Amino acid sequence: MKRNIVIATIAAAALIGGGTATAIAVSGDDEAPADKSVTVSNDDNRDDVDDTDDTVDTTRDSAEDKAARDTDEDAEDKAENAADAKAGQITAADAIKAALKDTKGTAVSADLDDEGNAHVWEVDVLTDGGAWHSIQIDPATGKVLGSHTETDDDGDDAAETKQIRAALNGSSVTAAEAAEAAAAKGTVTSVDLDEDSRDQAWEADTTAADGTGSDWRVNLDSAKVTADRSND
Repeated sequence: MKRNIVIATIAAAALIGGGTATAIAVSGDDEAPADKSVTVSNDDNRDDVDDTDDTVDTTRDSAEDKAARDTDEDAEDKAENAADAKAGQITAADAIKAALKDTKGTAVSADLDDEGNAHVWEVDVLTDGGAWHSIQIDPATGKVLGSHTETDDDGDDAAETKQIRAALNGSSVTAAEAAEAAAAKGTVTSVDLDEDSRDQAWEADTTAADGTGSDWRVNLDSAKVTADRSND
């Protein structure tokens, strides 16, 4: 009888304290402890900790979403954004991959442009030889519509090329990978390398289902997506 009381008491302590207890069954007299044990544990506290972590992550994500959101958009802007996003059946990442199959090099930017009555992906590629190519991708099919070599009209291409190569040197995240990372935040309509700022990163624009636009930065090494606060 005493044995049962000991076990019940320790078990209750374990459940109340949120821990794990092991009770050794003993007899009611002075005999040695019987070779029998009972372990009682309580996972409620562990579940509470997990729930708290999830809440913190959700709060952090919500704060980032709010910080990235374009606050100066009106109904017309949102309608235009939604139309652009709907036209981009081929994702930014896939458009970049299609462009690189056509022209070997490093993709530096991709923009879903409204060319009058039609949309087109414009992907800028820097070749190993230093030439700049602009490749047009059909956002509905992923086919290459055309390409052309960009000319250095203002004479600053060499300096820009050097700066871009320096920014990407040693980085592990490509333009396509940055677009894929930012896609978790909405439909990506633009991805571009920011080689000018101190914290160099990929910049990405996304559009939500309601047409709300958001601006993001994608880390060049980890692909971590954070709100673009440069205009705050």
